[in-house]
Amino acid sequence: MNNIFKNLNQTQKEAVENIHNANLINAGAGSGKTRVLTYKIAYLLQKGISPYNILALTFTNKAANEMKERISDIVGFNNAKQLWMGTFHSVFFRILRAEADKIGYPNNFTIYDTDDSKSLLRSIIKDLNLDKDVYKVNLIFSRISNAKNNLITPKAYANITDLINYDAIKKMPYIYKIYSEYVNRCFKSGVMDFDDLLLKTNILFRDNESVLNKYQDIFKYIFVDEYQDTNYSQYTIIKYLAKKYKNITVVGDDSQSIYSFRGAKIENILNFKKDFPDCKVFKLEQNYRSTQNIVDAANSLIKKNKNRLDKDVFSKNEKGEKIEVIKALTDNEEGYLVTNSILQKKEKYKNTYNDFAILYRTNMQSRIFEEVLRRKNIPYKIFGGLSFYQRREIKDVLAYVKLIINKNDIEALKRIINYPARGIGKTTIEKIDKLAFLQNINFWDIISNKNILNNIVNKGTVIKLQNFVDIINYLSEFAKNNDAYKTIKEIINKTLIIEKLKTEKTDENINRIENIEELINAVLDFVDERQELEPEDLLINKYIEEVSLLTSIDTEDDKNNDKVTLMTIHSSKGLEYKHIYIVGVEQNLFPSFMALDNPKELEEERRLFYVAITRAIKTATISYSLSRYKYGKVNPSNPSRFISEINPEFLNLPLDYFNNNDNNINFAEKPKKNIYNITKTTTPFTKTKELNIPDFKPDDPQKIQSGMTILHKRFGKGKIISLTGNYPDTKATVEFEKNGTKQLLLKFAKVKIL
Repeated sequence: MNNIFKNLNQTQKEAVENIHNANLINAGAGSGKTRVLTYKIAYLLQKGISPYNILALTFTNKAANEMKERISDIVGFNNAKQLWMGTFHSVFFRILRAEADKIGYPNNFTIYDTDDSKSLLRSIIKDLNLDKDVYKVNLIFSRISNAKNNLITPKAYANITDLINYDAIKKMPYIYKIYSEYVNRCFKSGVMDFDDLLLKTNILFRDNESVLNKYQDIFKYIFVDEYQDTNYSQYTIIKYLAKKYKNITVVGDDSQSIYSFRGAKIENILNFKKDFPDCKVFKLEQNYRSTQNIVDAANSLIKKNKNRLDKDVFSKNEKGEKIEVIKALTDNEEGYLVTNSILQKKEKYKNTYNDFAILYRTNMQSRIFEEVLRRKNIPYKIFGGLSFYQRREIKDVLAYVKLIINKNDIEALKRIINYPARGIGKTTIEKIDKLAFLQNINFWDIISNKNILNNIVNKGTVIKLQNFVDIINYLSEFAKNNDAYKTIKEIINKTLIIEKLKTEKTDENINRIENIEELINAVLDFVDERQELEPEDLLINKYIEEVSLLTSIDTEDDKNNDKVTLMTIHSSKGLEYKHIYIVGVEQNLFPSFMALDNPKELEEERRLFYVAITRAIKTATISYSLSRYKYGKVNPSNPSRFISEINPEFLNLPLDYFNNNDNNINFAEKPKKNIYNITKTTTPFTKTKELNIPDFKPDDPQKIQSGMTILHKRFGKGKIISLTGNYPDTKATVEFEKNGTKQLLLKFAKVKIL
């Protein structure tokens, strides 16, 4: 163990050695919490504790795999592979798979992703004759998810007066009916959604004392990473499991609790000592990631929060540069100033583009930076974009996989019953769907029964449906006796998916074929990696289990070569870059105007800004704009209160920052309705004198096209970079030789084509 302790500071060493009772590791940003978790588990294994008795819960498979690899390096692969280590969803999925019959589910239940759930909800809303414009799918999905994460079943929902009254006020009094029907159809189809994996585990432990005792005796040592991100459902499961032995170690940072919109409750970590009165607290306060200036700046900000655990994070790294604050006149100019700064720093520090990340509060902010990066020929990637497994063609193939495993998976069935096209139309599906609803029988049972089909569809359609059933039955049997790679190839061959895509050689279809071929490669890798396991571990159902439980961060493409990363601050948590740019740091955008009259939400926005700053290793840059386009209009904006909350000692501010009256906003009050107005003493635009151009006659603005060179009476010569919107609302982005980039509304612009 001496080798382990050589790599730990004194507090980390004490946290590792304390293996009994409850432990709270209050870990500041960049303080080596993963190292402590890893070494503590390795320490237990070297003490002779069976890996079978250790449960470690993370929020991504990526985090679990990295920890497992580190533990393998210390105690060996055979020891590490037996650990119960993974995401909440993957671990409890494994338990539910073994215990499903205790709660009335089949052991081969499948998992609905978000798209599947929303598709089912659309069907239910239609079947209940509800207005889809009132009962919006995204909102209903969110309400149901929130209910499940708070352990509210449909029956309980219908009996909670506050919820029913709230729905009535929002003119959606039948949410409880939708929720009830959604749960019934999932149960009938033998499927669970992601939230069910937690809810059903809670129900399993609540209603089956012998099962709970079994897993309490298995999980004698429990570890939870990122404890500040747990929701009520996760928290309750942890309390169930830890109740008997109380050997639980949780690691987290209340200053990085930023997921309340997903149901995360900061109270879980703030109240840990109340739940486990005998717990020992370890503060990891040394930041190994960032410069002293970045850490000090972040500390000065987060200390403005009242609800927090006490700790004083410090760094022994180099002092480093002050955080630069960039002021832009427009959001478009902000894009150019940030991009130019990236180019300068890349040259100054001799770094690669991979060392740079642009962080923003909302996804919509990425557009301007994407456009400017493209114009400057700077490669970039959007972190958190459409993942491989969310692409349409991949979901189509995986729907076949789900259906051959579970023929009652109605969303998988509907997705591919006519894909590739086999002449089974929408009307036929609706007839069968209606009969299934009225008779309370499964869709698959109807299409498998020729006698029933003869009464509702014509003879030709019966034949087409029977052919489809025959294909699925054949593939289902094939999958039982062949590994996942052979099965996926047989699915592709039997359904003629690639052959039909080849009949129309569009760029889109070629791309789809390449993606399907990549899926086949992924399944081959899956099989190759498991050659030493039992034959049943190589089956396609094992592959779909693994894919179904991937999180967004697990599916990011690591083969990104050399690109600047763009992402929301929420997506950046857990990551680090040498150079961080936090953009759009303006009042009402960051913090959001929605949070200004709610102290609890404002504190979370501040924690979000803290997370953004502490992603930086070497430099951090903050930018804001004095005007921003919103809904087609230019709106004045002010620097965020958060900039003023950082001790100016750690900032390199614009020279006129404190001269602007708008920086003296009374932040204690929510701004009034004229929130976007700025004072008369300040204007976001610089007045430019008209040029003396004799005989200047503007051209018809409808003739202007992208790429043209034009002459403007005030801004001079420029090039049309892009056009957006239809006339008379067409806007042109113009790069002028002497006046930079401007956005002009063409009907008022008065420009001459050169």
